[in-house]
This record gives sequence, C-alpha cells and structure tokens, in this order.
Amino acid sequence: MPTTKNTNRKLPRSFDALIAEMPPQAIMDDVHYENSVEMIDRLMAAGKLTKGQELYLETLVQLVQAYEAKHHAIDTTDLKGIDALRQLLADNGMSASDLARLLGVHPSMGSKILKGERSLTVEHLRKLADRFKVRPELFMA
Repeated sequence: MPTTKNTNRKLPRSFDALIAEMPPQAIMDDVHYENSVEMIDRLMAAGKLTKGQELYLETLVQLVQAYEAKHHAIDTTDLKGIDALRQLLADNGMSASDLARLLGVHPSMGSKILKGERSLTVEHLRKLADRFKVRPELFMA
C-alpha cells in the first residue's frame, strides 16, 4: 500500500466515508503504519471533529499503538523510574517546581524527588501516570 500523502484533500466527515477512504484494519507493515499515522495527523490538525471522525481517530490510534508496541517497542529494562520522570519533565518543558505543583507538595520537594532524596507516594504515581499518560509502574523501577 503506497503512502497516501493526501494532506490537502478535505477529510470525510462521517465514519463510513472515512472507512471508505481508508478501512481501519490491523497494521501489518511500515507502509500501512505510515499511512495510518498520516491520517491521524490529518485528523488531529482538522480542529473540531465530528463524532464519526472522533471514533475513526480513536480506532486508528489503537491500531497504531498495537503496531508500535509489537514492532517499535522501546527497551526500558535499564531505565530507572527517576530517569523516566526526568525525561518526561524535560520533554514537557517542566521544572522541579512544576513537578512539585503537579504533585501538590512543597516547592522544595520537586527537587528532592529528582535528586532521589525523597520517594514518590502511590498518590504521586497516580498523578504522574495521569499527567504523562503512562503506566504508574514506569516510575517504580
């Protein structure tokens, strides 16, 4: 399946019309993966989506996530939880003070957590997982 590169064409508004353009199915190769990511990008850039577009987008995202988990998994066996937290903070332009605000703790605690001087609580793990859309276990290694 060649890449579509139809970024200038208007997106169909209904779920059925989107399916007619690109039926959602298990992603089997990198070309299909790229086509799916391209369609996700188009939908994300479209602004306010119809219910059909939202459903189609969610379907594609789940298919892409499944493919990435199988074919593009990131080896995290040597990644410590604190390293993952530091990287997520950096990726999101957040500081130790931002971490403290996120966790609802004294401003000095963000820095202490990042230095390994203070541990994360279960509630902290939940807040971090929710904020960064990751599993809480990531921070426990």
